[in-house]
Amino acid sequence: SLGVGSILYSGDTSGTSIIANDLRGHNSDLSMRTLSTPSPALICPQNSHGFQNGRGSSTSSSSVTGETVAMVHSPPPTRLTHPLIRLASRQQKEQANIDRLPDHSMIQIFSFLPTNQLCRCARVCRRWYNLAWDPRLWRTICLTGETINVDRALKVLTRRLCQDTPNVCLMLETVIVSGCRRLTDRGLYTIAQCCPELRRLEVSGCYNISNEAVFDVVSLCPNLEHLDVSGCSKVTCISLTREASIKLSPLHGKQISIRYLDMTDCFVLEDEGLHTIAAHCTQLTHLYLRRCVRITDEGLRYLMIYCTSIKELSVSDCRFVSDFGMREIAKLESRLRYLSIAHCGRITDVGIRYIAKYCSKLRYLNARGCEGITDHGVEYLAKNCTKLKSLDIGKCPLVSDTGLEFLALNCFNLKRLSLKSCESITGQGLQIVAANCFDLQMLNVQDCEVSVDALRFVKRHCKRCIIEHTNPAFF
Repeated sequence: SLGVGSILYSGDTSGTSIIANDLRGHNSDLSMRTLSTPSPALICPQNSHGFQNGRGSSTSSSSVTGETVAMVHSPPPTRLTHPLIRLASRQQKEQANIDRLPDHSMIQIFSFLPTNQLCRCARVCRRWYNLAWDPRLWRTICLTGETINVDRALKVLTRRLCQDTPNVCLMLETVIVSGCRRLTDRGLYTIAQCCPELRRLEVSGCYNISNEAVFDVVSLCPNLEHLDVSGCSKVTCISLTREASIKLSPLHGKQISIRYLDMTDCFVLEDEGLHTIAAHCTQLTHLYLRRCVRITDEGLRYLMIYCTSIKELSVSDCRFVSDFGMREIAKLESRLRYLSIAHCGRITDVGIRYIAKYCSKLRYLNARGCEGITDHGVEYLAKNCTKLKSLDIGKCPLVSDTGLEFLALNCFNLKRLSLKSCESITGQGLQIVAANCFDLQMLNVQDCEVSVDALRFVKRHCKRCIIEHTNPAFF
C-alpha cells in the first residue's frame, strides 16, 4: 500500500512543527475550526504520530482519546513578523506536487490505502478530508490487530458514513475485522443496524462473538452472502430465530442468502446446530467445517437434505465422519468440485468409492492421513474422476506405485500431487506420473524413499513442476 508519509512530506517540513508549537502561545492570532472526523487513534496504535500538511499552511493535532481535529490556520502574511513564520510563508507559495493532482487521481490513490491510513489522510487538510470520505472509498472496512478497540472504531466510522444517509451506510458492502480479539457482540450489532447492504463479513479469530450477534447480522443484512466465523468458538448456530432449535423453521419462509460459510475451529458446533444451519442456509455453495470435532455422519445427512448446491466442502479433522458420511456427501453428485477429508481416520476405500462413482466432476481431493485408503481406492478415483487436478494422499501408507500408475494413465490434467510420507512409493511410480502428467506443477515427496535419478526424471519431463523433497543430494 502507498505510504501516507511519502505523500505528505514532499520537502523539508521540520519547521512546520516548530511553527505550530510557537503559535500555541498566540491564541489571539489563530482561527480554529473543528471537524467531526474519526480519530486515527481509535484504529491505530497509540504511539502513532500525527501528520502535518507538507506545505506548512495548516497543522493537524489530535489526542489519543479525542474524536475531533483542530485545523490551525496562520494569519495573513502581511501581519507575520516571526522569522520562522516568514519561512513558512515562503514555503506556502510553493505548492506540493501531490496537491497538483486532480480529485479523481487522488481518489484513485486513496483507494489503495487501508482503513486506518485513509482516516489519517482525512485529517491532513480540508481538501483531503472531503476526498477521503468520498463514498466510493468506503465499500470496504478492514481493521486488524489484537489491541484495537474495534467496537468503538466501528461505531465512529459508521456514524460518519451515515451523515449523508441518516442511520444507514448504503455503500458499505464488506467488513473485515479478522483477528480483532476485542470485538464483541456490540460491535457486530452496530454493523447490523447501519449496514443493510452488507454482503461480506469476516470475523475470524474473534472469540467473543456469540450466536446472538450472528443472529443480528443475518436477520438485518438480507444480502449477506459471505460469512467467516472461523475461530469463533462460541458460535454454534446460524439461523433467523434466536433459539437455536431445529424445531423452529425459518420465519415466514425466509431464507438466509449466505453462499460462503467458514466455521473452521468452531469446536462446539454439533449435529443439531448443523441441522439448523442447513435448514436456514439452503443456498450454500462453499462450506468449511475444519476441526468441528463434534460433527458426525448424522450432521452430514441433515446437510445434504437441505443444501443440495454445495460445490466445496471441508470436513477435515472431523474424526467421527466415516464412510457413511461419504455416502451422504456423494448425493451432491456432479456439483461437488472440492472435498477435503484430511485426517478422517474412519474413511476407507468404501467411502472413496462412493465419491468416485457419483462425483465425476471432482477437481480437488484432500485425503491426507486417511490411512484406510489403498491402491483400490485410488483406482476407483482415477478411473471415474478423470478431471482431477489436485490430489493429496500423503500419510496413506497403503498407497503404492500401483495406485500412482492408475493416476498417471487416467488423470492427465493433474497439476498438484502430494505423496508426503507415503512409505510404499518409489521412484518408479514417480517416473510413470511424470511421463504422463506433463502439466504437473507441484509434487510433494517429502519423507519418501525416492532416488535422485527419479527426481531428475520428474524435473526433466515436468519443467514447471516444483518438487518438495527431503533428499539433500537433489538440488
